[in-house]
Amino acid sequence: MPLINYANREIQFKIVYYGPALAGKTANLIYIHSRIGPAYRGDLVSLATSADRTLFFDLLPLHAEVLQGFKTKFQLFTVPGQVIYNSTRQLVLRNVDGVVFVADSQWDKMEENVVSFRNLEENLRAQGISLDEFPYVLAFNKRDLLDIAPTNYLEYLLNNRKRRVRRFESIAKTGVNVFAALDAVTQLLLRKFDTEHQGLRPSSAGR
Repeated sequence: MPLINYANREIQFKIVYYGPALAGKTANLIYIHSRIGPAYRGDLVSLATSADRTLFFDLLPLHAEVLQGFKTKFQLFTVPGQVIYNSTRQLVLRNVDGVVFVADSQWDKMEENVVSFRNLEENLRAQGISLDEFPYVLAFNKRDLLDIAPTNYLEYLLNNRKRRVRRFESIAKTGVNVFAALDAVTQLLLRKFDTEHQGLRPSSAGR
């Protein structure tokens, strides 16, 4: 659920990068943060556990879209990939508005991709959210490696729901399709918000 600041005429959305360990979630955020001017981004903050970490930062787009007179702002988060940190994943997903699911394209990571995707679905369902109506995209990452699954197999595993979503072949460490995936999910959540919040009123402020 987006945070609406009536004093600053600003709407803040939360986007979470989800996926198995070492799939490229951190690489996505690091690349995005490195390519945006300091005036349009906050500090990149890392919350480390003993073996994994969560990253986040604020993003104010250079050409921020205006919704019903409100400027848009985004918070980008990653979740820890390891299963033992599911409680942290659930916490990060709280009030999420959109997800980029980062899948590891390597053949030996297919089971981890499926387990992580099902975990995302379960954690959203616990918030009363169905993936069939939720803004998310898929990033098939590490497409520069040799031992990778074809995209049609990744589609079969991860994009076989009644509502097929946009997917991107990405190389997060060099930025291939990183911003394309981010732009796609932001457009989805902005359209969803605009449809559901026609005529904002001060009395509806807050989460």
